[in-house]
Amino acid sequence: MNAPVSPPAEFGVTPLQTIASMTGIDFIQAMLAGKLPAPPIMRTMGFTLGKAEKGSVEFQAIPSFEHYNPIGSVHGGYFATLLDSAMGCAVHTVLPAGVGYTTLEFKVSFVRGMTVDTGPVRAIGTVMNAGRRTALAEAKIIDMKDRLIAHATTTCLVFDLPTGSPAKE
Repeated sequence: MNAPVSPPAEFGVTPLQTIASMTGIDFIQAMLAGKLPAPPIMRTMGFTLGKAEKGSVEFQAIPSFEHYNPIGSVHGGYFATLLDSAMGCAVHTVLPAGVGYTTLEFKVSFVRGMTVDTGPVRAIGTVMNAGRRTALAEAKIIDMKDRLIAHATTTCLVFDLPTGSPAKE
């Protein structure tokens, strides 16, 4: 695994006009560089963006007690959030300026459980196909020994972002 990535100094939501003005890869890389805020979900879930290339992203996380379900292991929603984030951001990296996406559906396969003893994990998202209206991606969570923890696939809807100024009421 790469050296740990420092958490971003700022969390927030980038204005839609800013997002629409950038290519997807430029947007994700600006977030990675700290030029744009990281989304609040990253603070809530305790993960960081470690890499971003066209068609691929990597998040890093360390599962903790706060992520546990009632039976003493990391909740499946934690897995799903990491995987959905990796797949969605990977899709975003291949989009031109003015184009956005949203998850239509995703499927998660849990291969092994996670606990605090699992240690650091990586969620790696990769675009499989990006078309004009849909994109397909996959992601995997792996541990420090490169063992597969979970795998997911997604279909995302691709659409034009509104680029005008917001309506005033």
